[in-house]
Amino acid sequence: MANHPAQSAPFGSILAGQMAVAEYHHGAWGAFDVRPVAPLSLSPAAHVLHYGSTCFEGMKAFRHADGSMQIFRMDLHIKRLRQSARSLVLPVPDAAQLRDMLLAAVDQNRAEAPDAPGALYLRPMLIGTTPNIGAAATPSTSAMLVVLCSPVWDYFAGGAKPLRIYVEEHATRCAGHLGMVKTGGNYAAALGPTLAARNDYGADQVLFCPGGEVQETGAANFLLIREGHILTRSLDPSFLHGVTRDSLLQMAPDLGYQVEERVFTVDEMLDWVKTGEAALSGTAAVLSGVGTLVRNGHEIRVGDGGIGPNTQRLRAALVALQQGLTPDTRGWFTRV
Repeated sequence: MANHPAQSAPFGSILAGQMAVAEYHHGAWGAFDVRPVAPLSLSPAAHVLHYGSTCFEGMKAFRHADGSMQIFRMDLHIKRLRQSARSLVLPVPDAAQLRDMLLAAVDQNRAEAPDAPGALYLRPMLIGTTPNIGAAATPSTSAMLVVLCSPVWDYFAGGAKPLRIYVEEHATRCAGHLGMVKTGGNYAAALGPTLAARNDYGADQVLFCPGGEVQETGAANFLLIREGHILTRSLDPSFLHGVTRDSLLQMAPDLGYQVEERVFTVDEMLDWVKTGEAALSGTAAVLSGVGTLVRNGHEIRVGDGGIGPNTQRLRAALVALQQGLTPDTRGWFTRV
């Protein structure tokens, strides 16, 4: 797949041919099956279409040199999806069944998985399917769990570029108690401010800092980095507990970095970036350097305006691990 003609396609826009599907009815999950990707049969009164009862995950399976497919941190993604389901009062997927669905989906689509630096991106999604347009205050009692796969290539195939980030100090990304839930409504809520910042300031993302406290962007966690030191917001329910974030923070001490997780302000961030670095972490791009912050219409250069050496070093270390170039000492991979 190294020379696949679709390798220039936008991330996630190509689907592999098979998907795994299970349904929940009458208080129990039925057996799953793997079938060709096709439109889902759904009532127009389905709970998800009216009341947003949906959550999802995003993870990657990598083809290693021995030909095996290796899913990165699958168990943590399963744990987070189950927590999201509980938060949205959706039927909680059985962990063992979801694990089997992910393994089966990767196995059935392994021929479509790109070689490094590409991967097979996995998207399990859970939706409420109860057909009742009057159920605004009632949880869905039926559900569908679907695992999609998408061959993705090098996110920075055209070369990584430093990001422009708009600093938003008034609006919040989403409802505070649902920030840690990976649900579509959170991304929809961030879309308007993000598009406005793109139109007005040429920004790539919006960094939400309600009340002047730095939180996260609409689609990624935020880290401040300098030689030997990483600062990021301490976990709370108001923002997503990113798996890439967690992976980088666990690896950082081995690379000589002190990790500091706490609340910090916009003013402290602006002082940091005079000489330090800033970056966004997420499954798709791993770690993306920030070159410019825009606050109140004024541009503030981060460091020298490029992607900093510490950001590049941390990203390279995680990518090397994911591609099997360095040993997995933490048991983060699941072999398919």
